[in-house]
Amino acid sequence: MDPQNNLRIIKDSTANPAPLGLFGFGMTTVLLNLHNAGFYELNAMILGMGIFFGGIAQIIAGIEEWKKNNTFGATAFTAYGSFWLTLVALVLIPKTSFGTELKSNEISMGFYLLIWGLFTFFMFLGTLKLNMALQTVFLSLVILFFLLAISDFAGNKSLRIFAGYEGIICGLSAFYNGAAQVLNEVYGRDVLPLGKIKK
Repeated sequence: MDPQNNLRIIKDSTANPAPLGLFGFGMTTVLLNLHNAGFYELNAMILGMGIFFGGIAQIIAGIEEWKKNNTFGATAFTAYGSFWLTLVALVLIPKTSFGTELKSNEISMGFYLLIWGLFTFFMFLGTLKLNMALQTVFLSLVILFFLLAISDFAGNKSLRIFAGYEGIICGLSAFYNGAAQVLNEVYGRDVLPLGKIKK
């Protein structure tokens, strides 16, 4: 008797994790860049957002994107979630008893921001096959990282303030993306257009 070959098809019925990651990135980016633009000093509100919403929530979104076989989303959300955690660590480690001599100077921070700018540039290239709204997020983020890196290398506070305003735009564009994905799914139509790329 021949054994039966059974084919089992598993349908993915899990929710879209991208809005969580986009909101986590966008809201935290806006709040940090309000600081960079000079509206208030660096404080616990920014660090708390960096750890929990910008950091942990984005990493969770990245893991969920991995489960959905989305390499771009998994890489982006996990990486930028880790970015926020490292940024908070760079602020907090020098304030500990063991890290008082480890404070990063402007040159090392310039290189830190530069390498994230290079990473983001290659991620931006990936968005050219996705949609215009994501292209806006990643292109504005490339510009933000490079502006902040140059401001650290040059010690130019005016450029950092300018970068802060550009970063607010970047964060709001991510917020828009998150809102669009939620509302478009709920209403079953393009309430907020994402500028889909024709393939």
